[in-house]
Formats: sequence, C-alpha cells, structure tokens
Amino acid sequence: MSDNRAECYRRAGWWTGRRLIDRFEAHVGEGPDQLALVSDGAAMSRRELWHAAGAAAEQIRSLAGTARRPVVILLPNCADWMVMFLAVLRAGHVPATPPVTTPEAHLRHIFELTRPALVVCNGQGSGNRPADAVRRAAAAAACGPVSLAVAEGGRLAPDGPLSSPAVAYNVPESTAHLMFTSSTTGPPKAVSHSEDSLAALNMQFAERFDLNQHTPVFMPSPLGHSVGAIHGCRLSLFVGAPLILQDEWDAQAALELVARHGAEFTAAATPFLLDLADARWEAGEPKLASMRSFLCGGAQVPPALIRRCRAEMPNTFVTPLWGMTEGGLTTCVRASTECQVETTVGVGLPGLELRILEADGVLHYAGSGELVMRGPGVFNGYYRQPELYAADMVGDGWFRTGDLARIDADGYVSITGRLKDLIIRGAVNISPVETENAIAAHPEVVGVAVIGWPDVRLGERICAVVHARIPLDLDEVLAFCAEQGLPRRCWPERLVHVDGFPRTAAGKIRKQQLRDELVAAGEPAETTPGSSAGPDRETVR
Repeated sequence: MSDNRAECYRRAGWWTGRRLIDRFEAHVGEGPDQLALVSDGAAMSRRELWHAAGAAAEQIRSLAGTARRPVVILLPNCADWMVMFLAVLRAGHVPATPPVTTPEAHLRHIFELTRPALVVCNGQGSGNRPADAVRRAAAAAACGPVSLAVAEGGRLAPDGPLSSPAVAYNVPESTAHLMFTSSTTGPPKAVSHSEDSLAALNMQFAERFDLNQHTPVFMPSPLGHSVGAIHGCRLSLFVGAPLILQDEWDAQAALELVARHGAEFTAAATPFLLDLADARWEAGEPKLASMRSFLCGGAQVPPALIRRCRAEMPNTFVTPLWGMTEGGLTTCVRASTECQVETTVGVGLPGLELRILEADGVLHYAGSGELVMRGPGVFNGYYRQPELYAADMVGDGWFRTGDLARIDADGYVSITGRLKDLIIRGAVNISPVETENAIAAHPEVVGVAVIGWPDVRLGERICAVVHARIPLDLDEVLAFCAEQGLPRRCWPERLVHVDGFPRTAAGKIRKQQLRDELVAAGEPAETTPGSSAGPDRETVR
C-alpha cells in the first residue's frame, strides 16, 4: 500500500492505531459489571471476561513462549472461544482462527503455513475427539509436531508433550489476526489483517447500523469464520456490546435467544435466514421483533426470500451483505429502495473503492466485469504466500475479488457470478446466478445450485441441482423459469435432486465438490422428451 493512501486513511479517522484489547479494556473500566457474553445459558460480565482472559494469557505464555507467533483457536461458538481469543491478544501472540469444522487436510495445510506456537481445541466431541483430529493433521504436516492444549472453563491443559515446529516464524507487527478463506476450490489461504483494517470495518458497521454498547449482537455464524470473527467477536468487543452466541444452529432456539436477550444485530449466511423464515413462531410479536438489522451473506440471497422476510419480519431490515475474508463489504442502507435491496448487494462502506476491471485491463467506475477493490478495511496480504497476493493485485493496489459484478451509476453493486463458476456452453459464458435466483423463488425449493455438466458436444450444459420439499419435474421447473422471465439461454437442461449441499462455514455451496461428486456418481438419467430446451434434457433423482 502506498504511504499516501495510508496517510489518507489516518486523516479520515479510519486508521487510529488503537488495539482492540485497549478498546475493550476501556469498556471494562467504564462498566465492569455490564453484560459482555451469553453462551449456552451462562453469562459473563466485562470484568469476568477480562479477568478470565488474563489468567488464560499467563497459561499461553507458559505453554507457547513470548515470541510473537500464531496461536490457532479451534473451538465451537462458546465462552472459551472468546476467552482464548482475548487471551491470545493479551499474551502478545496472533490469533489464527479457522472454523472448527475445517477438514483435516486443510488443517494440515494451515499448520504447515502458520507453524503455530500452540493449537487450542476442546476435548469433547462425538466419535473422534477434536484433539485427535488435530493430532492426526499435525502428524502429517511437513512442519512437524505442534503443541496442543485443551480449553475448558477458561483454563488450558496441555494435551500431549509440548513441542515446536522445526522452523518457526515470528509474525510481523502488521498482522493482528489470521483468518482463512472458505476454500470452495482449494486449500485455504491465511488472510492477514491489521488492527487498523479490522477496526475500520467495525467502526464503519457501527456507524452504518447505529451500533453501540446497548445493542446486543446475536451470532450463530462460526466465530472461526470471518463473519463470526469480524461481525461477532471483534465488533462486540469494539463497541462494548453484549455478544449472544449460539453454538449448534437451531432456528427455533435462535428466535427464542434473540427475543430473550433483545438482540438487535446479526450477520449470517442465507440458509440461516431461510430457516428462520420457515420456523414456527406463535408469540404475540413478529419474528425477530427486537432485531433491527439482519445482514445476510455468504451465498446469493434470492429476491423472493427478501420479499418474504419483509412481510414476516416487519421490524427487521434484511439486507444482502457482500464481502470476503479479505475485507471490502457492501450492504444496502435504510434509504435503499426495495428494488435495490432485492437485486443488488448495496454500496460499499465509506472509503471502500470499487471498480470494474474489463478484459483490456482498464478500470471503470461503472459497468460489468470483474470487481476489484481497495480501501481501509481491505487485508494486507496472504501470510507467507506473497506470490498469491501479488497475483491478485492490479494497478495501484487494487485487489481482484474473482467476482463478476455490475456497478450502476449510484454505486450499487450487483454480483453476477464468479469467474470460476461460469458455465461455458458452446463457447458462450453463462453465469448461474440468474438461474439460481429464478429457481430459488419456487415455493417447494429449499436450496439450489446451478453447475456446468460435462457434455461432449457443447463442453458443458446447464444443470440445476435442487434440494426440494417434494420431487420436481424438469418440465415444471422450466415452466416456472418462464413465469419468472428467465431468459431461455439460462434455462436448465438437467435437473438433479439432492438432500443437501456441501457447504463452507460461510454457507457457500462447494460447487466444485458438488459437481465432482455428482459426475463421479454417474447416476442413470431419466430423459424427458420434447421441448424447446432440446433432446438432451434430463431429470435425475
């Protein structure tokens, strides 16, 4: 980043250099007995959370030493996650926070990449203990063994002998937190954020959605994912608001938690919102009556779902949220029109510059193409992978998001697909987004993913993979697409029914995994004859 832009961010007040732990310590001093955390029915005040983190920080120093190293936190949404996160900061180390559901192969990659001083996990679980999964991943990692500790009740206990990778690296001061990409197509990358980039996001969200110490934050998203880490953990500590955690997702329990604690803000993936809309609610007040803002991201938010929530959750402003672990972030605002909320992902946070990169390498303020960004809340690199960072940068500090988008004259962004998700049918690029939105509006469809199905003649054909309440026929789906005004070139030619989708912690469907599994299965197809879609149309159940 150029010195001029960094100085601009400082002058604008987005970069102050103030650490998150200093902000929270100030909140502790101002109101030590104020509620800080609710998890699994138990509550902690600010003072209790701060003191528990202080005690755990001493343990971390004794187990991991004092050199500034990554400490991996692999815990579910619970009080221990928050205690250990604060403890790592107070111990002078750097939290590295992958989702607790990270596959072993990806854990192995993360260990090799970060060479952690310590891995903190829990010792309970169904089947294999999480500690065993971590141990297996560490044993197979090229970096050698890592030290493991089990967290319980705010305390740490070594699990096995303490050891250290053969070669370890101290983390630069410019890295305050390591998060990991969702990995829909490959191994996760370690995203490096500074105190300033994360504080800028928290500050700007607090201003846009009027958040303060009196607006409880509800967080069902995994704290190990960027949504939970930035808009749950860090945001609550930043503004001093109570954080209401939910570990295992249950829509009915979520409605009750929000009502019981008067939660006013959340950010969660699209499947969470759909489950809440489907959940029974017989109280005298509307669903999510206290919730003023629901930011919905991770996967495309169907316009039909937003319209439904507007009617069923009248107190709640539901807006699409676009962003990446690398930063950025756009949302609609209360002044946005209904059409803008339904068809765009909103406008960028203050200071976030968004441009369209066209094939000729020229950047445009408006138009269609690949979305690029730079701003005070954008990350500063991929940890120990500078070549990947360099490959994604163009011009004067612009980061290539890999998303295809359209920016209109008012600065509103519409995501039209991913570069890697494009279906190439007969040498024509087709984005799956329009097809997915049309099919998602069907009242019996729970979820949908549109993928390219291998075809000898055309290269790929459009395949709709649906999770539906009842079996659907391809002809019925095509008729519905026609009613929705979907262009004929986007109609699916194959329909596959599934009981669910492989997803990332952010709720994104792992399309490559889904495609590979379905193609490898080679299920026999029931051919549906005769229609304008051509003779190759198939239905698979």
